[in-house]
Amino acid sequence: MPCGPGQGKPLGMGEGTLYARRVKRWLDICLASVLLPAALPLLAAGAALVWLGLGRPVLFRQRRAGLRGQAWDMTKLRTMRDGPMLVGGAVDRARTPPLGRILRRAKIDELFQLFDVLAGRLSFVGPRALPPEVVVRMAPEGDPRLALRHAVRPGLTGWAQVCGGTLLTDPEKLALDCAYVRHVSLRHDLVILWRTVGVLLRGEARDEAALRRAQAET
Repeated sequence: MPCGPGQGKPLGMGEGTLYARRVKRWLDICLASVLLPAALPLLAAGAALVWLGLGRPVLFRQRRAGLRGQAWDMTKLRTMRDGPMLVGGAVDRARTPPLGRILRRAKIDELFQLFDVLAGRLSFVGPRALPPEVVVRMAPEGDPRLALRHAVRPGLTGWAQVCGGTLLTDPEKLALDCAYVRHVSLRHDLVILWRTVGVLLRGEARDEAALRRAQAET
């Protein structure tokens, strides 16, 4: 049975449960340390495919907003041809060849982010790490929901990603991200990780029930 926000103790601004403040980070380090050695061969194979299929550069770096809104440069395998950038738009889709779509669908392009997890810039579960200009577009300046969204580390996967992902509008993503932050719990994180496997296997689908609950809290 899906676990949605509303289960677990609410997380306030700058505070939260012991799990959110301590245990979650410890689990991130342990899991990343186990997964990184297994991910290295996939990263090497993916880099070779990018070099052969798209040429150089093999890596792509982009500024992302993280915990408390602090920015850092995220590194990924390059999956798009050079050209104008429009995040999530038709231009990006047109620039992404079949090889890039395969790497994205399998999340191989994001395996470099395991290093960000170890460094404390990312968590396994949390709001998606977005470019600062995209975050600003999600809500008016000074909107308290943005501060709430940044109260936890961004994640490799998250509640918005498994409840619709790219099928959601920016306000819908923000509502789901804030609902996640308000109700961080180990149980919910485990459900999100499990549902992430389903997204990888079956693709994205909107979870209207979860969205309604999140919007009701806004």
